[in-house]
Amino acid sequence: MTIQDFDIQVASAQHADYAPFICDEMAESAKARGTGIAQRSPEYVADKMLEGKAVIALHKDGTWAGFCYIETWSHGDFVANSGLIVNPIYRKVGLAKAIKQKVFELSRKKYPDAKIFGLTTGLAVMKINSELGYEPVTYSELTQDENFWQGCKSCVNYDILTSKERKNCMCTAMLFDPAEKAKEIEHKTANMSRKATLFERIENAIKSFGQDIKLF
Repeated sequence: MTIQDFDIQVASAQHADYAPFICDEMAESAKARGTGIAQRSPEYVADKMLEGKAVIALHKDGTWAGFCYIETWSHGDFVANSGLIVNPIYRKVGLAKAIKQKVFELSRKKYPDAKIFGLTTGLAVMKINSELGYEPVTYSELTQDENFWQGCKSCVNYDILTSKERKNCMCTAMLFDPAEKAKEIEHKTANMSRKATLFERIENAIKSFGQDIKLF
């Protein structure tokens, strides 16, 4: 089995029937990890599909293989790619990374100016996020929308979060800031331009030196 056996696409109304199975697996996965998640109903997940704010992976035989959806916070200033889940029978073929890539691209398309963030304890997800351009940040750099933090109530570590006044917890906070990325690209471009100019000057100096030698 390879990643080519799956179709990863933006979810729509035709996928709504998968919502109960997806929610069940989200709950079972959280239970197996010994953590909690922001609990979502099949209706909530189906609505995300209807809004075009979710990505679903299907095996070539039609079985659902993975899912992730978009949530917006602070009036759209922040976006989270939430509920990443892979069907246990299809794990270890690279689906999580492919789904994260797809939902990240969808988030950038729908909300080009929004900061995309996530909280995770999973090393695999951290690695994927890093490859997408996320960077570790403090909790203070995330959305302060109360509705977002209310979603942490179902986590077994919620008491730790509240005791530390939401400054840190067991999860690592990661953020993709499009404005900062644009500055980085601009800085790298400027550096490349300066290096090219310096190289050109050195090359011209060498040519000039060679011509001077010939005169002698």
